[in-house]
Amino acid sequence: MKQFIVAPAPHAHGSDSVRKNMLLVILALVPAYAVSVWQFGIGALITAAISILACVGTEWLISRFVLKEKRQTIGDLSAVLTGLLLAFNLPSSIDWWIVLIGAVVAIGVGKMTFGGLGQNPFNPALVGRVFLLISFPAQMTTWPVAKHFDTSYLDAETGATPLYYLKHMLDKNAPMAERLGSVKSITEIEWWDYLSGAMGGSLGEVCALALILGGIILICTKTITWHIPVSIIATVALFAACLGWAGMVPDGMETYQFVGYELLTGGLMLGAFFMATDYVTSPMTAWGKIIFGIGIGVLVMVIRTWGAYPEGMSFAILIMNACVPLLNKIRPTRFGEKKK
Repeated sequence: MKQFIVAPAPHAHGSDSVRKNMLLVILALVPAYAVSVWQFGIGALITAAISILACVGTEWLISRFVLKEKRQTIGDLSAVLTGLLLAFNLPSSIDWWIVLIGAVVAIGVGKMTFGGLGQNPFNPALVGRVFLLISFPAQMTTWPVAKHFDTSYLDAETGATPLYYLKHMLDKNAPMAERLGSVKSITEIEWWDYLSGAMGGSLGEVCALALILGGIILICTKTITWHIPVSIIATVALFAACLGWAGMVPDGMETYQFVGYELLTGGLMLGAFFMATDYVTSPMTAWGKIIFGIGIGVLVMVIRTWGAYPEGMSFAILIMNACVPLLNKIRPTRFGEKKK
């Protein structure tokens, strides 16, 4: 039996639905995931499969046996998207049981604790990712080296990410030999490698070009708006350029190179297009979205430059998620109303 909802006028009919929007986001992630599978091989397939199945299973169990809901919500594909995004934030060689724990935390704590989709204040996938980063720092920062469809999984060859090398180059307290080693490592990576994904990192950090393509698809289909991605990317670029003009970039690196590294490495593109734009945890108004994006960009650069972690996208988005209720108070003037 279909649900019949009665509400006061005005009424607007549209073809949008939760399932349709979630499906569009999943499809926009396919190019980046295809590159991840090509670079990391079977590890990318296993990690994503476990994450998605665990997220869907956790939501079904909580809805069925804890919340006692007759109507299941797993059909709206939100749990599938959460599982895929969580996998995009993990190394492809991580142990399966760690992925399982992250999925349970993402859905059970980050989403269903607050009542399910539409009521969670924080991005569930990032809740799971940050929990794993704090609980299992060694496993979460062991990155497999990108190869062409590597068939190894747990015994994959590992290495550091470009952001780690960049962080090491900025550390004035690090031994000179290690800093010079980081300079050599980061200069050996070509610009095309950053765009195509031939470098170490999580599943969603390796191909900026595919992520940008997916983001453009979402904007063109009006699944998301341009405000948050553009404000994040512009803020990070401007902040990095200011650091370059102030002489705070690593020795031997030009300002334009530093800006390019900050934009094309780490989880910036994934976060800007696919994580920060989450409907539930982002502001509703245009100006609210712009301020939201600027805040994320500033926090990312502050954490990357002066924080303990080489990457700060997850923390920046979660912090700004907490500010969304305040940003939603920024509303346009009502029609016919005059400002005092």
